[in-house]
Amino acid sequence: MDLKDNIRSIADFPQPGILFRDITTLLQNKAAYVQLIDDMARSMEGMDIEAVVGLEARGFVIGAPLAYRMGLGFVPIRKKGKLPCATYSYSYALEYGEDTFQMHKDALSPGQRVAIIDDLLATGGTALAACKLVEMAGARVAALRFAIELTDLGGAARLKGYDIKAEIVY
Repeated sequence: MDLKDNIRSIADFPQPGILFRDITTLLQNKAAYVQLIDDMARSMEGMDIEAVVGLEARGFVIGAPLAYRMGLGFVPIRKKGKLPCATYSYSYALEYGEDTFQMHKDALSPGQRVAIIDDLLATGGTALAACKLVEMAGARVAALRFAIELTDLGGAARLKGYDIKAEIVY
């Protein structure tokens, strides 16, 4: 099945001039959702991944079932102020302003090989922030996986040197 056929495009959302790629239609299709998780898992076979890290919030709905499929633990990266224990923090630039991601300090071990998962690779800002948090913990980013990559926005260039793969490319 071509997973791209299960992505809905919405013009002028969340603002005029933006073509939003809506993954909820893929998630609603059982066969497409299973294929996405299976394809991502297959793309990391033999990489000795030890944990799956998912970015808030859509990275959770892909990363958690992927961790289950791979027999691994799941680590959430959340927006600032959402985690109750000691955290690493990393701030990153947005189109209009700045935001901060956090991860529990005890979530990963030094040297641990992890896969970072999110729904969309656009400019690469949130993915790079996640890489920095994993590296602050002394762990190693072994793979970055996305459901969708918007190639015109250049996110992969910001993540040069990391193993990157998206299942659907626009």
